[in-house]
Amino acid sequence: MPHLVILYTPDLDQPVGQGGSDMTALCRALADTMLSARDEAGQQVFPTGGVRVLAYPAAHSAVADGGLAGQAAGLGGDYGFVYLNLRMGRGRSAAVHQAVGQALEATAKAHFAPLLATRHIGVTLQIDEGPEVFDAKNSSLHPLFKKN
Repeated sequence: MPHLVILYTPDLDQPVGQGGSDMTALCRALADTMLSARDEAGQQVFPTGGVRVLAYPAAHSAVADGGLAGQAAGLGGDYGFVYLNLRMGRGRSAAVHQAVGQALEATAKAHFAPLLATRHIGVTLQIDEGPEVFDAKNSSLHPLFKKN
């Protein structure tokens, strides 16, 4: 762990030119942001082999009033929504939580800036931290990144 899971309204899977978003590019940008995070001592916050960013379109969704207010304002009723949730293990400082949150928010805001300027979309980022009641890990990824 850390795992960043993104849930979003399926309209965002449209081509960028049609009001959608390149979610694969967002995932990579967020993973790179996580990999560049450093703690107070300058150490990498998240292990390279543990970083996961996964995005899922919601099979079903309802956002706000379904578009009524946007239509009444003459702005269209096409609402989109993105929920980003970072889950990390315990042990990092409040300063690290804040810095990671701000960095991820900046990455998401930059990615969605064109959509925020042209349509109605909500973007929420939350970070959750342990305590885990059970935590099992089985991975052949981590050895790739261990320094000898």
